[in-house]
Amino acid sequence: MEKQTLSLKKLTNTLLKNGSKEMTGRSRGVRIRQAIEKILGTEKGSLRIVLDFSGMGSIDFSWADEVVAKIISRLWGGEYGEKFLVLKNLNPSQAENIDVALERKKLAVLTTGPEGWRIIGSLNNYLIRTLKRVMKKKQLTLRELSKEEGIEMNTSGTRLLNLYKKRLVVRLEGAMMGKDNSNRGRQYIYQSLLS
Repeated sequence: MEKQTLSLKKLTNTLLKNGSKEMTGRSRGVRIRQAIEKILGTEKGSLRIVLDFSGMGSIDFSWADEVVAKIISRLWGGEYGEKFLVLKNLNPSQAENIDVALERKKLAVLTTGPEGWRIIGSLNNYLIRTLKRVMKKKQLTLRELSKEEGIEMNTSGTRLLNLYKKRLVVRLEGAMMGKDNSNRGRQYIYQSLLS
């Protein structure tokens, strides 16, 4: 999977040309969102975009809703194919406004920074617990999750698939080996977005 880090500061300076660090209002948000969506729409294959908030000022709800919530909603809807978004270096105020925008639409995104990773937005507890397992181990199969959690295979498969559909983990196809080491089919390996 290809990884692309976008500096929000550079993007804002290029698109808005006014030197403002504040991310406020829908009209400013539309221009930023369209630039990010252009990358999501034109890149072929798997892509993880890391949107870096370093050096940026405050965010208001309208901007957070226009940029982050809309992109996440469209990612979850499969509009861009195998694309993922991670937010990096959010300050507490920025994280709070993005969190509110995502919670209102029942969406979630993975964030990372000096203190590690976390989820902001709305995500069921059992999916958070499953995501923590994937993040800790770096990758996980439904068979491994089933064994570790003591749950049915179809339940573990559903949880991992839901995390993938919510673009919180990457899904890779791997060979599944049988007792005689012959190829018995395919299995999916779910991997951390930060790997």
